[in-house]
Amino acid sequence: MATGRVAVVGAGLAGLAAGIELKDAGYEVELFERSRLLGGRATSFTVGGHEVDNGQHVFLGCCGEFMGFARRLGMAPHLHMQERFDALIISRDGAVSRLRAAPLPAPWHLMAAFAGYGHLSAISKWRVARALARARSARDGDGSFGDWLARNGQREDELRAFWRLFLVPALNAPLDRMSAHDAGNVMMTAFLSDAGAARFGYSTVPLVHFARAAAERLDAINLETPVSGVDVVARSWSAPAHAAQQSDRVRGIVLENGDVREFDGVVLALAPPQLNNLLGEPERFGLPELEGYESFPIVDVHLWHDRGALGFDFTALLDSPLQWIFEKAPGYLCCSISAAGEYVRRPSEELAELCWREVKQAVPGLQNARLVQGAATRTPQATFMARPGVARPSSRTTFPNLAIAGSWTDTGWPDTMESAVISGKAAARLLDKNLCSGRIYSTGNHVADGRVDSTATSKVPEGQGVV
Repeated sequence: MATGRVAVVGAGLAGLAAGIELKDAGYEVELFERSRLLGGRATSFTVGGHEVDNGQHVFLGCCGEFMGFARRLGMAPHLHMQERFDALIISRDGAVSRLRAAPLPAPWHLMAAFAGYGHLSAISKWRVARALARARSARDGDGSFGDWLARNGQREDELRAFWRLFLVPALNAPLDRMSAHDAGNVMMTAFLSDAGAARFGYSTVPLVHFARAAAERLDAINLETPVSGVDVVARSWSAPAHAAQQSDRVRGIVLENGDVREFDGVVLALAPPQLNNLLGEPERFGLPELEGYESFPIVDVHLWHDRGALGFDFTALLDSPLQWIFEKAPGYLCCSISAAGEYVRRPSEELAELCWREVKQAVPGLQNARLVQGAATRTPQATFMARPGVARPSSRTTFPNLAIAGSWTDTGWPDTMESAVISGKAAARLLDKNLCSGRIYSTGNHVADGRVDSTATSKVPEGQGVV
């Protein structure tokens, strides 16, 4: 069993996944978070006496790492997952249709669904099916997904009733701003790899409960504790012959108040702007450009009404500013606006009125309902997408005892909860491998052949602990 002390900076899903992985490997793990809330971009807070998520975070049946993380925390009973892919879709004038997968192997399970989908004509269904069959060319290509769709014969009818409906919420970006590579990965993984891959799932409890369950397993939690940098020092001892030839090492982290906290290893689980500010010179750490990322907002509007249960888990609206509506409880709807653009700046009251008008007009059973309460939650930088030509980094840096994590890193997934968990585990495993392979611990412990000199100590300043 490994030993040593590790700091994790950032209490989002990536940082929490890294912390749990390192804790289970035998390390003492201390978490640092600038905010007063756990969960990062997947957190919850109280609005009008109701605990709500900062966005309606959905996962798919192919998100095995996120579901495994939930099981590891004992939170699996709070995950709702469809038995099969089934999407109820309502146009703005109230016309209802659905896409429901057949009990057949992929991709035939979707062919039956398309056959009965009333929002696409026969020729449009054929065009969508033909484009899906060419998904590999998108994944292996470059440029924008919008350009790829145009080259593959997708017209406005197909964009309206399929591509915007599913791909914009999946990647939280307009079709012409998302990369063809990322969209191709989503198509290949969710729609074509396995009949159960595209099933929708979501948490039945606020997501902060997942974050709390993870944080409680760590040794210390420091909320409202900004970290301003990492402490890099010259090596002061002779490395063993099998150790990497590294002239410097990371000794620990620097808090915003100037305190230096020494650790054997550090995981930085931050978004690109925050990581760029913390490191100052990312290239010194072997990282590519961190300013080459575009962020996109998400707005969620929470509506409490007097009509009780409407009888659906979720539904999508066509030709509407909002894309998906989730019935979280009887009388409570959460309306999601992905790639929210101008809506992120609108007042909460205006957003509530807009969404109530949209759902009342389209959703059966709400025509004579009364809105009891409405509120909006906004995440201005909900997701990050690398601009064309910008390489997404791995967990590795030039310092063996420093790793990075984040849903925006190179995980093979777009910026999602699945990507966050993958990145956190990858960073933890890299750090564990390096620390146990005879490299340095930043507290000055001399490590050789995986053994730590127990005479070396590192004191935690008073007042630092679970907050």
